[in-house]
Amino acid sequence: MAQTNSNDIGQMPFERAIEELESIVRRLEEGKVPLEESVAIYERGEALKRRCEELLRQAEARVEKITLSAEGKPTGTEPLDVE
Repeated sequence: MAQTNSNDIGQMPFERAIEELESIVRRLEEGKVPLEESVAIYERGEALKRRCEELLRQAEARVEKITLSAEGKPTGTEPLDVE
């Protein structure tokens, strides 16, 4: 797995971050990684997880639902209540 420094995570797109995070999880689950490397990739995994969560929050904030009139015609949009 080609690793880059942790500074790149802040600019990483969601798809790339989740792909690398999944790769890290697979490697850790296999249990064939030396302890020192396990700690390092675990820390990177935590940073990737935070990046994915941040990007998901941003996406949720941009999602809107279409509001309809009593006749069923679109009247505008409002923030999506995801709770």
